[in-house]
Amino acid sequence: MKRLINIRPSRGGRWLLGALPFVLLGLVYLGLSRARLAANPNERLLPAPSTMLETFHQLATEASVRTGTIPLWGDTLASLERLGLGVAISALIGLTIGLLTGGLPLLRAKLSPLVTVLSLVPPMAILPVLFIAFGTGEMAKVALIVIGVTPFLIRDLQSHALRLPDEQLIKAQTLGANSWQVLLRVLLPQLTPRLLASTRLALGSAWLFLIAAEAIAAQDGLGYRIFLVRRYLAMDVILPYVAWITLLAFLLDRALARVSQRAFPWYHAEEGDAS
Repeated sequence: MKRLINIRPSRGGRWLLGALPFVLLGLVYLGLSRARLAANPNERLLPAPSTMLETFHQLATEASVRTGTIPLWGDTLASLERLGLGVAISALIGLTIGLLTGGLPLLRAKLSPLVTVLSLVPPMAILPVLFIAFGTGEMAKVALIVIGVTPFLIRDLQSHALRLPDEQLIKAQTLGANSWQVLLRVLLPQLTPRLLASTRLALGSAWLFLIAAEAIAAQDGLGYRIFLVRRYLAMDVILPYVAWITLLAFLLDRALARVSQRAFPWYHAEEGDAS
């Protein structure tokens, strides 16, 4: 008898099993929505799917009277610009410091305690400080993402560097490599795919910081739109926007995964279907 632990679904089976929870959640929502609408046709907490689709279509096709832009695409572009800039800066800083602290014990002794402490500071707690320091413009929103994501990337990359076999470093030095050559020729190629994997894990937090910053001080963006309509209990706007954010996050995650698999196939050789 084949053990459950050894049963692996086919590619099509994985898609079906992955879609099953979403189908079940959709059926549960549809049942609850119909029940509440039957009791109260003006129910706004759980709008019908047709109502949400109609609203989403309007947001995606009709220009705003106030700004002259189409709300969905304007909000999406603004949020993706902030998110992309914040994550890119975080990745650059994280890779640089993670590489140096992972490869140079002197720097690790100096910077590791500081990075550890910074990683424990709740980024949302210093959001008012950022608004005071940078104002309510784009800088504060990007800075919140950088402050929230960078310490995680640094610690993860440093830990990965320390887990690499010592034999690699010894062999490189035996062949005459100096410190910078070891960092750039031995550590950097192995930390780069790890950076992509860590960035995928950090995207959820980056979205959280972005939405929070846009909700407090912004004139556009996905988070701004959600909190703008919350006072009207406009769930037909909020729920589609949440689903849209989730779809964008999923696509970004898949894009990073595909880039990593194409650029560093050796890194994923033993992952199977985990990614």
